[in-house]
Amino acid sequence: MPTPPRTRARQALGVVAAAALIALPVGAAHADSTSPARLDATASTPSPEADATTFRIATSGFVDTFNPFVSIYLTPTNINRYVYEYLVQNSAEDGSPTKGLADSWEVEDGGTTWVYTLQDDLVWSDDEPITSEDVVYTYEQMMTVPELAVANGNLVSNFESVEAPDDKTVVINLKTPQAPNPGTEVPIVPEHIWSEIEDPATFANDADVVGSGPYLLESYSANQSITLRANPNFWQGAPKIDRIQYVYYTNSDAQVQALRAGEVDFVSGLTPTQLQALEGVDGITTHSGEGRRYHSISINHGTVTRDGQPYGTGSEALKDVNVRQALRLGTDTETLLERVMEGRAEPATSFIPSSFPKWALPADDEVIMSYDPEAAMAKLEEAGWTEGADGIREKDGTPLQLRLLVDADDLTEQSIAEYFVPWMEEIGVRIAVESTDGDTISARSVSGDYDLYFSGWSINPDPDYQLGINLCSTLPTGTDGSGGTTQDGYCNPEFDELYAQQRSELDEDARREIVREMLAMNYTDTAQIATWYAHSLEAYRSDRFDGFTLQPKEGGIIASQAGYWGFLTVEPVEGAQQAEEGGVPTGLIVTGVIVALVIAGAVIFVLVRRRKMADVE
Repeated sequence: MPTPPRTRARQALGVVAAAALIALPVGAAHADSTSPARLDATASTPSPEADATTFRIATSGFVDTFNPFVSIYLTPTNINRYVYEYLVQNSAEDGSPTKGLADSWEVEDGGTTWVYTLQDDLVWSDDEPITSEDVVYTYEQMMTVPELAVANGNLVSNFESVEAPDDKTVVINLKTPQAPNPGTEVPIVPEHIWSEIEDPATFANDADVVGSGPYLLESYSANQSITLRANPNFWQGAPKIDRIQYVYYTNSDAQVQALRAGEVDFVSGLTPTQLQALEGVDGITTHSGEGRRYHSISINHGTVTRDGQPYGTGSEALKDVNVRQALRLGTDTETLLERVMEGRAEPATSFIPSSFPKWALPADDEVIMSYDPEAAMAKLEEAGWTEGADGIREKDGTPLQLRLLVDADDLTEQSIAEYFVPWMEEIGVRIAVESTDGDTISARSVSGDYDLYFSGWSINPDPDYQLGINLCSTLPTGTDGSGGTTQDGYCNPEFDELYAQQRSELDEDARREIVREMLAMNYTDTAQIATWYAHSLEAYRSDRFDGFTLQPKEGGIIASQAGYWGFLTVEPVEGAQQAEEGGVPTGLIVTGVIVALVIAGAVIFVLVRRRKMADVE
């Protein structure tokens, strides 16, 4: 799950609040010290009808765009899951392929031809029929326009052609046999809308969206709110709540306070301490599920473009696998799990979480390295790094010093750094912590201007996509880091060969062995140090809403699923009041002060949302 970004907003609010004490003491007096710091401007936030049921979710997630062809960030990707149905959906039960737009499918010609039959009477939210031509249009855009292949291009890289022999039949012809169902994970868009857009790659798609999922994106106001409304044409029927509204807050503590105050109905991404603080609170239910996300320390092992041009400022030392493995051996992840995550995470072995045991690298695999500072120092000695007078290792007169980028607003990253720095010093590596904001971390990670930074992705039930963004063919094309989607800048031709094998292997047991061999290879190459798979810690106003669906069914999560099940079945508790019916939220009072100040011209601020690679889907 993403780590909430917020520095600039927090700084801006801090100055505004100070100005408020001078300019508007009465208004300021109404905002007590524990009021949620909300990034909102009520004047521009849509007001749902008085009788509509609105489910409010606190967020600080970064939005790059709601364009499903382009967005890779978690918040818009999750919302697009609710807006656009896939040809084949991931089931709530266990994430396995299930009915989406397609009612059924058959595999022919040894896995090279997939034939899908659409459900009867499907219609878009504007009442236009959904046909196989919409599916063909969507896939062909990704296959033929590189700018529209940014988000999911590798999912159609094995497509030879897509056909629509009639309105209800879709035929996908593949270059080679394919084990993963090619109908999953791609939002199908309406051709009659998108074919009329002059430049689909830059289309924001952030208001009055025509979709096919349970909810429709109604409006988006940057850093303020995202509003979805129920789609009465959804093939499973309209949801039981009329609207979902994402409301922006400056940080996770503010979100927790908003839940307590009844200003929102759901929060996710809680820290263990925050979850514990909410346990037992009247009207609030807490939930801990097995997440589908990994957390890691990404290592710049020498960023290069797809055609081999080096770029960035990564340390030469990190090009040596022995140095990278030494960092792994010197990192005590068990202590991090205990002290930083308070036990609410599982130890990581790779970038495929243990919540997908079918594919995850087993903890007893022979490549797994345990915390061993002595072995780490031996690795460095082997690499020619000898201990200097101050204990820091040197090679050819150059000290072994690395930069670690840390989000100044992220308590978890700061806590890890407090442990990591002395551990590295113990083995002779000096770590220079560069504490900065998420925008800067994102920009520097893309351009290769780092040695180490904290990262993580959410993983789908089938590992094909994540394996695919570790290929040499998905590296950037530009020396500014543009033109590709890559997990850690990883490239190993042997890994690429195994990728092709696993994708075409139709025997699941045989495919699993290949996938695990790939994970073991990536682990040994040490492009990243996967630290943990965090439990997804969530809380909601159970005095107002109930009926959440977990994915997977046993021990799963509500938000950030690989599907739309979490909020699809939510319904109001009988007799419950909504948030706005209890009076003016304290956050709105703070907002009113901010807006008044801006109008008065006392302070001019531009609130710019920060982003970071930890927000990626």
